[in-house]
Amino acid sequence: MVPIRFLFLSFLSLLSNTLIPLFNAKAQSFSPSIYEILKAHGLPMGLLPKGITDFDIDTNGQFQVYLDQACNAKFESQLHYDRNVSGTLSFGQIAGLSGVSAQELFLWFPVKGIRVDIPSSGLIYFDVGVVFKQFSLSLFETPPDCMELTTTNLLLNPTQQEVGQVFKSQSGKLRYELGQEDFVRDVV
Repeated sequence: MVPIRFLFLSFLSLLSNTLIPLFNAKAQSFSPSIYEILKAHGLPMGLLPKGITDFDIDTNGQFQVYLDQACNAKFESQLHYDRNVSGTLSFGQIAGLSGVSAQELFLWFPVKGIRVDIPSSGLIYFDVGVVFKQFSLSLFETPPDCMELTTTNLLLNPTQQEVGQVFKSQSGKLRYELGQEDFVRDVV
């Protein structure tokens, strides 16, 4: 009786040591992408561009998305994505958004939030501070390609850090002071 019990316990131990890592690997491989999370929250997958290397999201909906590099995507107008994009996700909206800017004429405005109507009206709204810019929801069905920033378009679409790098690379006579609150992208 002892050898059978020993064999049975050994078999259970071997089985559990084999199956538990298998279930953990399956659970990790089924973790949703940020695009699937957007869709599950009633938002289109195309709000974020292709090229996301990693993301974090907590139980309160606060998220951080990491891109290889800052880039621009073209919809009806240009959107600029910094290397890090963050905000708070809830059903049908993103609040406290940072790292995304929208171009209007020749000016760049930070996008502070994004929302869709529930039930859907077919429109999506971008809060750019003083107004809500509205777009057709169909523009954001798939994640857009994101054009990397080159030296040429840095002058047309600089971020605060990149402006500093451009000015630092110029002669010592050029100086700048940019505050976090009062920085607005503009054509140089």
